Amino acid sequence: MDEQGLEDAAILLMSLGEEEAAEVFKHLAPKEVQRLGETIARMKAIPRDKVETVLERFTAVASDQSMLVADTDEYVKAVLRKALGDDKANLLIDRILQGSDVTGIESLKWMDAGSVAELLRNEHPQIVAAILVHLDFDQSSSVLKCFNERQRNEVLVRIATLDGIQPSALKDLNEVMSKVLAGGDKLRKASLGGVKTAAEIINMLGSSVETSVLDYIREADNELAQKIMDNMFTFDDLEKLDDKGIQALLREVQSESLVIALKGATPELRDKIFKNMSTRAAETLREDLDGRGPVRLSEVEAEQKELLKTVRRLADEGQIVLGGGGDDQFV
Repeated sequence: MDEQGLEDAAILLMSLGEEEAAEVFKHLAPKEVQRLGETIARMKAIPRDKVETVLERFTAVASDQSMLVADTDEYVKAVLRKALGDDKANLLIDRILQGSDVTGIESLKWMDAGSVAELLRNEHPQIVAAILVHLDFDQSSSVLKCFNERQRNEVLVRIATLDGIQPSALKDLNEVMSKVLAGGDKLRKASLGGVKTAAEIINMLGSSVETSVLDYIREADNELAQKIMDNMFTFDDLEKLDDKGIQALLREVQSESLVIALKGATPELRDKIFKNMSTRAAETLREDLDGRGPVRLSEVEAEQKELLKTVRRLADEGQIVLGGGGDDQFV
């Protein structure tokens, strides 16, 4: 959700009143609750015409929505079983509805990284890996930063080689989560973990930690390390985006963030950024870069990480293409 969407949602929630807004919050993810709460806290005075515009737009959107099925989970199960029979349907149902019973792990998403790390610190790396693949990539990377180097590396090796989660592993998760997971022995193997997940988490760790992790993995399994690297998209890889992708990214990035992020960029990447800006904007950016004094590496990496989050969001939305997808031809 962009900043405008956040503000509109915040205005709508404040218009509903405490009781109704509380019911809406119950259905939101932890990050959504935090971002909306921060937005509401920042908003002091709102013009009446702005409130009316938001409410009118919501009314228009809501009028187009219709609840066709009261319980969609049960509807999916019933339709698939009638169409495919119990055995085939059950295989698909677990995949479609996977994660609906991992309420204990979902609760971790509300905790800060330090608390999650403390909870998992003394657990076996395989157990930690099985839990972290359920969390968002940035939260998993923040948890791993709280571990020492050896623990962090061991966990990431296991994430990269994790080929689903067996019922026995889910039983271990039940114990870790104080038996808050229900029906762990009945769940079939879920498609979680793997090279791509490890790559996404390592992307969020920052270049200094990233190098250490990959060196450790390379010593244990050079082929695995190469597979992970092939799935990683780093800040310098922005140079591989086509001009349309760079322009889409620039529309989403604040100039101050861009200046700090580019302090650690290669000359080639800087030139590509300049090329996709107006002459005046490029000149202003050059002046800001030249005039900016030394910046802490941690600040540069933090801004680069935020840019990468934006890149992945735009990729998910289909606005930009990562990797080799840009070579596809149209016929």
